[in-house]
Amino acid sequence: MKEKILNVIKEVRERSKKRNFSQTFDLIVNLKEIDVKKPENKFSEDVLLPHGRGKETKVILFSDSIKEAGCEILTSEDIKTLSENKRASKKLANQTDFFLAEPKLMPLIGKTLGIYLGPRGKMPRLVVGDVNTLIKNYKRSVRVRLKDSPVIQCVVGVEDMEDEKIAENILAVLKFLEGRLPRGKVNIKEVLLKLTMSKPVKIGV
Repeated sequence: MKEKILNVIKEVRERSKKRNFSQTFDLIVNLKEIDVKKPENKFSEDVLLPHGRGKETKVILFSDSIKEAGCEILTSEDIKTLSENKRASKKLANQTDFFLAEPKLMPLIGKTLGIYLGPRGKMPRLVVGDVNTLIKNYKRSVRVRLKDSPVIQCVVGVEDMEDEKIAENILAVLKFLEGRLPRGKVNIKEVLLKLTMSKPVKIGV
């Protein structure tokens, strides 16, 4: 499978025109025999990529007690200020990849920012265990969502990453899906790979 993926990465690169920015590699997984109207089939989970996304992942921590971590920290006062500024709240939701929060701040976050974070699948994950390790892992993670249509799309790398690393990231996402989907591999109809501005190329399953 890895050899097949490496060949597709090469083909995607060859087919793509050179752009004046670093494009992302997007993995597209079309599903079959799965009813997305059933709540139990929907999910939004975070997958740790072995080699990260290849670009900076923005993580924000909501906390009143942690003063220093490897990411931006917003306090309850910051949350209240944000709740009074619709534009700033939307911008924060759009530009941040992952939110983490202390459990005690979740009611406030839900009440004030839930309207912006919820629909985007970005409600904060609770801080459990060592916060620095957690943040480090999230900076190398990608969110995999199955919501209203039987298609999953996520970033697995960037143009200037080594093919080998992109392939291993793809394998990590596919392994996760095989374990998470109701019927595993049977639910995967086809797997495609593309760059931001290129057409998709089929990897197969």
